Amino acid sequence: MDRAQAALKLEVLVLNEIAPLGLQQLPAERYAVVKASPAPDVILVRSRELHGYDFGARLKAVGRAGAGVNNIPVAQLSARGVPVFNAPGANANAVKELVLAGMLMAARNLAPALDFVRTLEPSASDLGRKVEDGKKRFAGIELPGHTLGIVGLGKIGSLVADAAIRLGMNVLGYDPEITVDAAWSLPSQVRRAASIDEVLKSSHFITLHVPLLKQTRHLVNSGNVGQLRSDAILLNFSRESVVEDGAVLQGLRAGKLRCYVTDFPSAALLGQSGVVALPHLGASTGEAEENSAVMVVNQVRDYLEHGNLRNAVNFPEASMARESPFRLAIANANVPDMLARISHVLGSRKLNIHNMLNKSKADMAYTLVDVDSAVVPETLDELRQIDGVLGVRYLPL
Repeated sequence: MDRAQAALKLEVLVLNEIAPLGLQQLPAERYAVVKASPAPDVILVRSRELHGYDFGARLKAVGRAGAGVNNIPVAQLSARGVPVFNAPGANANAVKELVLAGMLMAARNLAPALDFVRTLEPSASDLGRKVEDGKKRFAGIELPGHTLGIVGLGKIGSLVADAAIRLGMNVLGYDPEITVDAAWSLPSQVRRAASIDEVLKSSHFITLHVPLLKQTRHLVNSGNVGQLRSDAILLNFSRESVVEDGAVLQGLRAGKLRCYVTDFPSAALLGQSGVVALPHLGASTGEAEENSAVMVVNQVRDYLEHGNLRNAVNFPEASMARESPFRLAIANANVPDMLARISHVLGSRKLNIHNMLNKSKADMAYTLVDVDSAVVPETLDELRQIDGVLGVRYLPL
């Protein structure tokens, strides 16, 4: 391949290990996957910290092979008209299985029981007696008949609810932001709670599945941990700061918490009795990594090649079937009269609009336009000059 051909490829910078199956979704004739570049067209990332990162001028999209985007400066990229894609639900089964494992670990006191067995001397003549005497300290409870409170009823929360019901548990759910799709996928046996306090008061087990936002930071805190019923078991496979560490210690000391199972070890919790801390294993399965990589890469490809938006955290959902080989994708501030100004430019250039889609989300808006003839560079320049337009891409087939 000569230099001119290589220059036509879109450069995809991979900043973390991305599952090969995901990268295989990028055709070699259109994309160059690289480990270093000062000005890539796309960045694919998992946990790499991008706050303060020097993004190049050509950047068109960022893809996170996972759900959370706290490591990405979303607002900064929005101001440039750059969508940030993630893969919600791709690791849902992996997290669900770990939640079930955490519930069983806590219910049957498996963590302290394992610690006890590690202290036994293999050569001791009274090993059997020590085992029998020691096991009395680790008597547990069974799951059927107990109530599981689920805070956050998205894909993961719904899967956990379904699994818990199949295990004979009662399920109480709380999610003030539940979507229509999530509500449809929720098992009918789930009883709805009116507040987080109702979940804390009524549940033997509580599991959290919410994103880290201003309103969810320290969702479980020193002010409401006292609402827990005695010997409750709290599980956090959501985000570290959704639970206040001090509240956990307070709850353990007061007997409100029997066990806290978390995927986010912190200095305050390490070594504390009643805490089971795992090293952020939620999505650490080969299947979840492949699912996340394939999902986010295909979403980025669809955006780059057709302008469609699926699971961009800072852009609206926008997808339009191709009805013309000549397509424009325009990112702009969500302000009045924008469609009229875009249409005026196209009309003045004698471009007939075959189909148009406009969607908005908070301060961001996005427009797809299929026109009946080719678009010249001067038209693109004129569109870019419209006040409030953040980015214009021409996507001919």
